[in-house]
Amino acid sequence: MSTLTRFQKYMVGRKYLLPASLVISAISSLLGIIPLIFIWLIIREFLNPTSETSQTLISTYAWWAAFTAVAGIAIYFLALCISHLAAFRVEVEMRKQSMEKIVSFPLGFFDNNTCGRIRKIIDDNASTTHMFLAHQLPDLAGSIVVPVISLILIFIFDWRLGLACLVPLVIAFGLMSFAMGVRGRYFLKMYMDSLEEMNTEAVEYVRGIPVVKVFQQTVYSFKNFQKSIMNYKEMVSKHAISWENPMTAYIVGIHSFAFILIPVAILMIGNSANYGTIIVNLLFYILLTPVFAQSIMRSMYIRHAMHEAEEAINRIDELTNVQPLPVSSSPKPLQGNEIRFENVSFRYPGNTEKAIDNISFTVPEGKTFALVGPSGSGKTTIARLVPRFWDVDEGKVFIGGSDVKEINPKELMQNISFVFQNTHLFKVSLFDNIRYGNPDVTHEMVESALEKAQCREIIDRLPQGLDTKIGTEGTYLSGGEQQRIVLARAMLKDAPIVVLDEATAFTDPENEHLILEALGKLTEGRTVLMIAHRLTSVVDVDTILVIENGKIAEQGNHQELLGMNGIYTKMWNEYQRSVQWTIGREAAHV
Repeated sequence: MSTLTRFQKYMVGRKYLLPASLVISAISSLLGIIPLIFIWLIIREFLNPTSETSQTLISTYAWWAAFTAVAGIAIYFLALCISHLAAFRVEVEMRKQSMEKIVSFPLGFFDNNTCGRIRKIIDDNASTTHMFLAHQLPDLAGSIVVPVISLILIFIFDWRLGLACLVPLVIAFGLMSFAMGVRGRYFLKMYMDSLEEMNTEAVEYVRGIPVVKVFQQTVYSFKNFQKSIMNYKEMVSKHAISWENPMTAYIVGIHSFAFILIPVAILMIGNSANYGTIIVNLLFYILLTPVFAQSIMRSMYIRHAMHEAEEAINRIDELTNVQPLPVSSSPKPLQGNEIRFENVSFRYPGNTEKAIDNISFTVPEGKTFALVGPSGSGKTTIARLVPRFWDVDEGKVFIGGSDVKEINPKELMQNISFVFQNTHLFKVSLFDNIRYGNPDVTHEMVESALEKAQCREIIDRLPQGLDTKIGTEGTYLSGGEQQRIVLARAMLKDAPIVVLDEATAFTDPENEHLILEALGKLTEGRTVLMIAHRLTSVVDVDTILVIENGKIAEQGNHQELLGMNGIYTKMWNEYQRSVQWTIGREAAHV
């Protein structure tokens, strides 16, 4: 499928704009050549005057040359207007359709794609296509029409001079085509890869600036960012230097037509009595050949721009070429809130090893199960298979007796609340942030959720209370405070199933105490699956699943697991030693 054809799917009701721009631009290019013919006719009349008629013809030719030149400019402006309309439509639709696809992707997609990479691919590549359509597209028709018409004219006037002026043009065109072929495509891919890498690393670096400042480090603490910049510099420098000789040869070749035309004309004059016609034709070729050469140069730029546009579309298609999770045509309703895993195995896309292997367990309705284990054991993977971040490879995940694959996605999400370690508050008011989980709630319901989430003191100390804006133009909250706001949001959603990724993992003792109280109210009477990092938070849960290497190694409550004297006992003893070490260290400072 050609690049221009691929653009048509983004035109949405305006598919005629691209063909119209090309046709009008072709007419403009044709009108741009006609003044050269009239100038040649004027020169011919000057060299071969035929009395009074000559003055009249010269005047007529001059007016027609001026008219066609102005008409060509005006029509080219019209082509630019249409191409800009097409470019804006494509750019907007490219962003719109890409985002419509992305929001339908499984939530796990966003674990593997950073926001910097997604923004770079969609935003920057859409802008690249805009530049091509708005500015290079009108020249595309001209780059075809002008050479064809020029080639016809070259052989109409004098085929011998025509062949002479074509020699340097053919050599230059062949040289540039070779240099911009496979080699140019390879560089373009490397170039855009480097830009994506630098953009991703830059976002990560900016996010990490507070850590850099706290520990008094420098930019070189972020080796990946520095490395991406240096790789980009080295690649672009090498590519630019490699073009030194080919570009020099091209410039010399394409502008050397006079060194061939004039000797050929001299030889022709020496062998012909009609030297006047030869001189007139020579002047025409001197006028026309630079136009031909310019169109070749322009076609090279257009070719490069088209490669860029094609690469941009390829990257957007590659990003958005993810199949949404299948939706059942006859979805089954939830018949309860029990969570059940049956022989579930799962591996992440592109990985050969299983993240979890043959997991089976049941969380009865209203009970709380905790997942503990070393980092990378599969705890988070298990928790995220419940709301279908991904679909399992083997086995089944049930909620309320129905396979999650057969539950309507909207109903599934309405019945599950998430509280993860990495909280996210929008740059809007606290009131809007809290009611995000349920837009229909009243002000009184928000106040009640704030009380349960232990957020009252946060609101009371803010000058604008719930109307305080979060973010760059408002107030910043600590990690523990943000976590409590997120808990209030989850309470307002009032979902019967709660998935927790230890909300107290990175909080201070004061916030931890308040968050634990809020979690107690959030999980009361609900089915809860929680990931635990601090073992003190799982002492009172109904069942603890010890996960190791993607499998359930041990299962039971706190006391039962301690009695097994296995993995959990070892983890508990290590945790107690770390607590005692911390307390002892604090006492030493006192």
